[in-house]
Parts: sequence; structure tokens; C-alpha cells
Amino acid sequence: MLFRWPRPSFARCELHSGVPLGCVLPCCYHAGRMEPVVMAPLVGALLALVCITAALRAGRRQRLIDNLPTSKTSGVFIGLVELKGTAEAEHPLQSFLAELPCVHYEWSVAEHWSRTVTETYTDKDGKTRTRTRRESGWTTVANGGEQIPFYLRDDAGVVRVQPARAKLHTRTVFSQTCGRNDPLYYAKGPRRAIMNSDHRRRFAEEAIPLHAPIYVVGTARERSDIVAPEIRHDRDAPLFLISTRTEESVRGSYRLTYWLLTFLAVLLGTGGWIAADVLRDRAPAGRVPVYVAAGFGVLLVALLAWLWMAYNSMVDLRQRVRQGWANIDVQLKRRADLIPNLVAIVRGLRDHEQTLQTELAEFRSQLAATAPGAPGPDPHGCAALLRLTVERYPELRADDAFLRLQQELVATEQRIALARAYFNHIATFYNNRLETLPDRYVAALAGLQPQPLLAATDFERAPVTVRLVE
Repeated sequence: MLFRWPRPSFARCELHSGVPLGCVLPCCYHAGRMEPVVMAPLVGALLALVCITAALRAGRRQRLIDNLPTSKTSGVFIGLVELKGTAEAEHPLQSFLAELPCVHYEWSVAEHWSRTVTETYTDKDGKTRTRTRRESGWTTVANGGEQIPFYLRDDAGVVRVQPARAKLHTRTVFSQTCGRNDPLYYAKGPRRAIMNSDHRRRFAEEAIPLHAPIYVVGTARERSDIVAPEIRHDRDAPLFLISTRTEESVRGSYRLTYWLLTFLAVLLGTGGWIAADVLRDRAPAGRVPVYVAAGFGVLLVALLAWLWMAYNSMVDLRQRVRQGWANIDVQLKRRADLIPNLVAIVRGLRDHEQTLQTELAEFRSQLAATAPGAPGPDPHGCAALLRLTVERYPELRADDAFLRLQQELVATEQRIALARAYFNHIATFYNNRLETLPDRYVAALAGLQPQPLLAATDFERAPVTVRLVE
């Protein structure tokens, strides 16, 4: 609500006797309180600052999504990751309204009401009058929902996702408005009506259906039950998002939010001065330079905030490149430590079974050579020795051991390839950021240098030689 004050030529400030109110400095207090003409620019500046802060929040999330390469489930490492796949569950939920198999759903039932309100007011002549007006709206009369841990599946495998406290972008699976003659009205809604009800209800449900494509950004941690990662909430993580929208759609929504809030901040910062001039009964047409200066002031603050955000984003991206290289180093060390031990175990199993088979052949030859009652070694003694040998050594199959070694070799090399692909992906994006405008100037300010990519022949460590025969 705008307050109209007398013109400066008539109004006098009690603290500045004989000085028109419009000429008093903005810090003036009048009658023990701050004037609305002083508050308007301050409120506008405060609201502009709030919008800039919200814009930075959206901008940071957009740049975070840009900085994260999409990982495969078999290549998920501990830390912040980005995944794409489908939502899967062994025992899915059934949504309440649409009755679809899903891993998360939320539903609500709203009832429409309307009423006529009679109110009394005093007109400009001081007379008491009455008037009526119509009010209406929707009131939620029932709601609910449920979610379960589920698996994200892609072409490389699965990883478990704990959706608790995640920011969800769900899909509308049910939306219907009906009257009480419709069976749905009471089947899925309460039996009692609200006051002033029009007996119309709106049923809506949002869900993440089973097998639906999803996009996830979150922190990977080690599971407590098995040696495997899972995606779950981390209070220190900048984002935990589960979305049924595409990555491009999510990134675009954050970018649009950033620019809209920045534009709104400029309008609010300028509007505060316009409102102050209106309260002073000044002509806004003659104050255009002041408004332009206010707008440029807000833009300058927004620019400084963007520089701060971009600088931190570039440093964060550099750290992710280093983390990508550290992942490669970890996988190479894992291969160097694990494979020789596996080879030694398989070699031992091979020799062990070879010795066992030799002993069994000798025992069987003794049993075949000495018939019962004939002179020679006691066959019962050999049978007892045979039983004792079988009890001492478990049943072994060299073929299974070799197969497991081969599978582990393939899995290890695949993990190294995924780590290398992750590093090259994020390093390529990092190098592109260093060359594109306006990030190249921020990179020069931070002293960032391009990161060479890693080729398949660039590993400094020698490959592990698998030699089963010595």
C-alpha cells in the first residue's frame, strides 16, 4: 500500500525546522520513525540482495551439473557422482490413485468451497456501508505418500539409491476433478465434506514409476551390508537430486531461474527509488539518471557475485580433475596388488588339485590291483586312507578358479577404463572452460592451466603379467 505525503514545499521536518521534507537527507527520522520515502530504497535493495542470493544458488547448481561427468554404475567412486538410468526395485510400491508400480509416490485430494461474505466499511464521506463479495478456493482434505530404496540400472550394472531427503522431480501420473456422483469421489477421498463445500474434488498424484528413466546427482558412499557403493543424502553435499527429467532440462531450469532472478533484482533495486519518488510526488521522468544508476549498482553487485561463483566453480572443477586422476591411480594400484595375489591363489589351487588327483589315482590303482582275499595291501586300509584324504581337502575345480581369475581380470581392466574415461571427460570440459568466454578471464585470474588428456598408452606402471606356469 502506497502512502501519499504532502509536497515538500508545504511539509516541514521537526528535526530540520524550515527545511522541506524532500530536501532532508535520507538518514532523517521523522517523529521517532523512519519515513516511508527512506524505507522504499532500502527495502528494494534488500529484496534485490535476496534475489541475487537465490540466483547464485541456482547458478551454482547449474555449474555443478556442468562440472559433473555422467558415470556408469560399475564405475561409481566414493564422492559426488552423476548417473543416468532407470528406476528398478525387486518389490515396488503401488501408487494410491493411479495404482502403478513405482518407487516413490505422493498423492493429495483437494475439495472446492465457496461462500458469500458480507462486510461493513466506511466510505470517504464517513458513512457506514455494507457490501458482499464471493470467496472460493481449494482445501486439501487428504494426502499421503511413500518411498523405498531402489536401484538405478544402466547398461553397466546397478547401484542402490536411498531417496530420503532428496530433491525430487516426479512425474504426474494421475490428475482428475470429479463430483460426488463419481465413484472416485468417496472411493479415494474422505466420507465427510468440509464447510461450504461445492462437492467437487481434485485428485492428483506424483510418482517415480518403475522402469522410468531418471537422472541422479548425489554422494556415493560405501554400503553397510556389502562392499558396494550407494547414493544417499549427505548434509555436506551441494546437491542431492532425483529427477524424472533429462539432464538438459534440469540444467536449463537452473539457468533460467538464475537469469530471471537477476533481472528481478535489477527491477526491485530500481523500483525502490521509483517508489520513493512517487511518495515524494516527484515526477519519475526527471529522475531517469538516478534509476539507471540504481540499476547499474545492482548489476555491479550481481557481477561481483557471479565472479565469486565462477571462480569457486573453476577451482572446484580443477579439484574434480585431480580427483579423476587419483581414481585412476587407485585402480592401477588395486590391479598391481590384487592380480598377483589372485594368480598365486589359482596357482596354488592348481598344484593342490594336481597333487590330490595323483594321490587319488594311486589309491584307486591299489584298490584295483588287490582283490579281496588275495595277497597284497589291505583294501580296507586304502579305502580308509582315501576317505581321510577327501576329508582333509575340499572338493576343488581348477576350471572354476581359472574362470574367476579371468572374470576378475576383465572387471579390473574395465574399472581402469571407466576411471580413464571419467578423467578424460571432466578434463575435456575443464579445458573447454579455460578457453570459452567469460570463464577464460576467471581462469586467468585463478592461474589455471590446461590438463593434458590421458591416452591408452600413457600408463607409467607396467601391466601385470599373469603367468600360471613357472
